[in-house]
Amino acid sequence: MSAGHPGLARLPIVLEPDPARVIVRPFLAALDPRDLHRSDLERATRLVERILAMDAPAVEAVLQTTLRDFGARHADLPAILEERYTHIRDLLGLEHDVFQARRLLIGAYFSNEYSFQSAALFNPSIVQHPDQSGLAPDELRFVLSLRATGEGHISSICFRCGVMNGAGEIRIDPPDLFATTPRRTTAARLADSFDITFPPSVALGERVIFPITQTQRNGIEDARFVRFVEDDGSACYFATYTAYSGREIAPEMLRTDDFRRFSFMPLRGDAVHNKGMALFPRRVGGRYAMLARSDGETLSLVLSDDLQVWNGGREVLAAAAPWEFVQIGNCGAPVELPEGWLVLMHGVGPMRRYCIGAALLDLRDPGRMLARLRGPLLVAAGAERDGYVPNVVYSCGSLVHGGRLVMPYAASDSSTRFAVMPVADLLAAMD
Repeated sequence: MSAGHPGLARLPIVLEPDPARVIVRPFLAALDPRDLHRSDLERATRLVERILAMDAPAVEAVLQTTLRDFGARHADLPAILEERYTHIRDLLGLEHDVFQARRLLIGAYFSNEYSFQSAALFNPSIVQHPDQSGLAPDELRFVLSLRATGEGHISSICFRCGVMNGAGEIRIDPPDLFATTPRRTTAARLADSFDITFPPSVALGERVIFPITQTQRNGIEDARFVRFVEDDGSACYFATYTAYSGREIAPEMLRTDDFRRFSFMPLRGDAVHNKGMALFPRRVGGRYAMLARSDGETLSLVLSDDLQVWNGGREVLAAAAPWEFVQIGNCGAPVELPEGWLVLMHGVGPMRRYCIGAALLDLRDPGRMLARLRGPLLVAAGAERDGYVPNVVYSCGSLVHGGRLVMPYAASDSSTRFAVMPVADLLAAMD
């Protein structure tokens, strides 16, 4: 099999995982004592008692050593440890009035560094940045979201920014020095709705959304971001993603206006039971629209009046060619073109090789397919075939700018690359 459509050009951009980028992770991640095993609760209590028994000079000495060894690796380690202490105080029901150094030391004992992208940096999506100031007329600033995976195959969401121009050239901002998780969350328990906020001083490329709830404890996977425009022209961003508890998956959604404040919400309904849901970038016929995968072999159109409730569905695309006989799924939100809704999807064939294909749906009735690319648009080739999961190419969202499709994609569940293709050539190749 070839590397894909000959009109698709790969760009010399590769985003690799960087094990030096670390966050401070809670040693006890529970948000409620009811989520803690009794033995963990008892052990945590004994640990606090040992720290409370230390005299003040010993506390200061251990704390200063800790800050010296770890302080330069984080933007504001004392603030992180203070927040961690507050969490432990509330979790364990502590009533002790302790001085600041002891509070920070308790926070340090209940924290550890985590290299959140040591294993992989992949499955990207791309959307228009909310700030388009200071650019040339043909330029577009974008936000790239990435699935970062570290030890234990725990996945989180991180971001990179960049600019593309009308000639199809892309430049990516360099990675930020620090990586930071939100300081505080209003999460209660399990998969209830909750909000997180990053301080304004934390740059977008520094922000990491790490699993918070019990449903997410082993990962927030494959966020499909979309810039959603309401009928009145107002815009916000949604992302559907898969929460993984370690045993079960749960499709969920987040919303943001500025990539600093995020609201998370569970999804419900009989169409919500598999991976890969992707929201259309506007209402269709006055209703929200979603592409959903119910059985691994078909993609369905689901309509709803409620963003959190999705029922039913109408089959739109089914596995048709040998390269997608095993499975198909969407590769992000549909892209609106004058000719129709452009849908990129992945297909799985012999030896579980993943390819990316394309189809065009009717603008007024997305349940009707107009045309389809019969062969793969992109196939893993050369060095792309080697990685954490070999022979996989995958994307969670694309953009059209300057008449070109700009598609970030993952190579073998390890790194992220880019490809571009004139939209006119892609449509002309469909039948």
